[in-house]
Amino acid sequence: MSTYPRRLILGAAAGVTAATALPLAAPTPALAAGPRGARAADRTGPWAAVPDPVPVPLDALYDNDGIDTASARGGDFDGSGYTFPGEELPAGEIEVAGVPFRFPASTAGTRNNVVALGQRLDLPRGRYLSASFLTAASYGNASGTATVHYADGTTTTAGLGGADWYAAGGPLSAPYRYRPDGGRDEHGVGIGVSEIWIDSRREAIALTLPVTNPAQANKSSLHIFALSLQPVAEGRALALRAAHSTPSLLEPSGAQSVEATVVNAGTVAVLAADGVSVAVDAPGARTVQPARIRRLDPGEQARVRIGIRNDPGTAPGTRRDGTVTVTGRGARAATGGAALTLGTADYQPTEASLSAHQAPYWFQGAKFGIFIHWGVYSVPAWSPVGKEYAEWYWNHMQDPSNAVYAYHRDTYGEDFAYDDFIPRFTAERFDPRAWVELFRDAGAEYHVLTSKHHEGFALWDTQVCDRNAVKMGPKRDLVRELFEASRRYAPELHRGLYFSMPEWFNPDNPWTGHAPRNPYTLQPVPYTGYTAGKDYVHDYQAAQMLELVDGYDPEIIWCDIGGANDSLRVLAEYFNHAKNRARPIDVTVDDRSGIAFHDFTTPEYTTYANTVVAKWEASRGLDPFSYGYNQATPDSAYMTAQEVVHSLVDIVSKNGNFLLDIGPRADGTIPEIMQTRLRETGEWLKTNGEAIYDTTYWSRTAQLGEDLRFTVRPDEAFYIHSLAEPGPKLTVEAPVPVRPGDKVTMLGHDRPLSWTVTGGALVIDVPGAARRAGRHAWVFKVDWHG
Repeated sequence: MSTYPRRLILGAAAGVTAATALPLAAPTPALAAGPRGARAADRTGPWAAVPDPVPVPLDALYDNDGIDTASARGGDFDGSGYTFPGEELPAGEIEVAGVPFRFPASTAGTRNNVVALGQRLDLPRGRYLSASFLTAASYGNASGTATVHYADGTTTTAGLGGADWYAAGGPLSAPYRYRPDGGRDEHGVGIGVSEIWIDSRREAIALTLPVTNPAQANKSSLHIFALSLQPVAEGRALALRAAHSTPSLLEPSGAQSVEATVVNAGTVAVLAADGVSVAVDAPGARTVQPARIRRLDPGEQARVRIGIRNDPGTAPGTRRDGTVTVTGRGARAATGGAALTLGTADYQPTEASLSAHQAPYWFQGAKFGIFIHWGVYSVPAWSPVGKEYAEWYWNHMQDPSNAVYAYHRDTYGEDFAYDDFIPRFTAERFDPRAWVELFRDAGAEYHVLTSKHHEGFALWDTQVCDRNAVKMGPKRDLVRELFEASRRYAPELHRGLYFSMPEWFNPDNPWTGHAPRNPYTLQPVPYTGYTAGKDYVHDYQAAQMLELVDGYDPEIIWCDIGGANDSLRVLAEYFNHAKNRARPIDVTVDDRSGIAFHDFTTPEYTTYANTVVAKWEASRGLDPFSYGYNQATPDSAYMTAQEVVHSLVDIVSKNGNFLLDIGPRADGTIPEIMQTRLRETGEWLKTNGEAIYDTTYWSRTAQLGEDLRFTVRPDEAFYIHSLAEPGPKLTVEAPVPVRPGDKVTMLGHDRPLSWTVTGGALVIDVPGAARRAGRHAWVFKVDWHG
């Protein structure tokens, strides 16, 4: 059996998986695969063995040939003739992070995946905890509702999805795909793992797939390659999955973190009295901070962090095979092997080296940040409302069919070049202290400023060229002023910088294909402040990124667009600079630097429909469709505080962060409507922030219907977010982890509320005073005791 581990815990709870690509050429030993084969005998005392997962044949449903080889063509995965390369994919029995699957063969003319169109699949009758799928999507992420059918005639539903195969993500990936003409498209493609919850109290008999689209060009479709079911164990039973070392450090010990997922695979809840803990044993290191689990209901999962420290003489970066063990009630409950890296050596400019990095824990817990789009585009600040990004003004000017083309001609004249706006970008009313205090009052925990957008105008004192805010325009280092104010007046905030990898009209490497020109006459115009003749990537792009790293210490580098790059080298230097400082900082980078490696993904003006376990961050503006300030947008068109709160709750419930954008004016003032919305959001967070910050997703499902969302503060509390004002009784038809002795309250109304569990549903009495105390979203807390 081949084994394909995951770099992170990549399976999704009831949803799509977005993951970093892993090569298939060099499989490594299974990571804490859960109790299979000999591992079942590791259970002792009160802990039951967990049954092996059950692969379910899908041959009868396969209706799509998505895998070709160099010698056997004819497939069409996405409706446009592109296919996975069979040479890079496994076949037959494989194991992905402890879950066995039957991966279809890639022989010529053989169908090997099913496009989800509502097909019904009979299951081996039994009681199961979950169903795990190998999935991919074509033409964007795809998701829908799956239905599980039970022998008693009842059903449950859950979101099931897949990430776009062209995002180069997933535990199964390839470095290229085959084009319709038979050649290679040298871009990674991947297959991920998605998981849905099944009610183990009932006997499952069938599963109906979601309804997406047929595999056609420009329509998103969900493709399923394999399915495995996890049977339930009778009594107390725990399974261990996806153990791996990380470069992250735990507070307060400063120990290195090893992460693992513990699954309650039995029928009995784990309680504090069970004394469940997780430790690591590895030659050259010792556990100094065991992970503990105080509450885990049947079918639930807990992602835990174990602190280890190297023994004297063990060099950072030493690789060892270790063992992760779960104990409780005086006995071993689960154990599994893990290939560990002990300590963090300096990063090397390779995908393999960078892949050890991950989003830091502060970022995972922060949940809410402020994006700031500010630049020369803030002077004209115009686009059709809700249709285009105002910060793309210069690019829109080039297109005679775009409204900006006519607007610029009529407002400024054909001879007024875009760079003529630079002197009008004055920032004379920029008050960095007021900015950061506003962000703090909004409840944000980090901010990200556009250091340079696609227009190529830098907001810091770059030495690479004079096209910057110190030499021109404001004559101020805007990045430095903001960061210094943040450190002094709001030190609790983390600081980040956006950086555009390409520039539209840079003469040395124009993204648009041409240097600056008058869009009306097509005659060349200057690229103000820049002298052509550089190696764009090495002498300009990379040099500017390293200026920011070395001179400003950003905790986030938020790259955009990708394209030509030297990111392997730059990011290795970034991570080493942060790690080797006198006072090390934990830093992170997004998925737009032009390489496959990333710490988090970045859906834009959209979100994921289901939980994504690999870290992600959704961004959008308060404006209906612009990041930069658009003077044409009326106040009534901006997001309301309720819309901001609902977006935040929905994103956090699915393991995301929300990066909410504002667009200051050219003079540095933040429009009043934006300030108002941020302060209103901050007021809600003052009451309800405990259900947002440092929480995680509920492993069973992110939401129930349109109005209910869930978050968890591990081992402390469970939160139910009602996006609609509840009535006198709130009924939650889901297996909420609540037990006799637990206290239920509504945040902002701290008196205990009466509750019952009826027919498997939690019913909470909500008095009028509690309903009146809430606003935007009503948050109910289940405070765990025992």
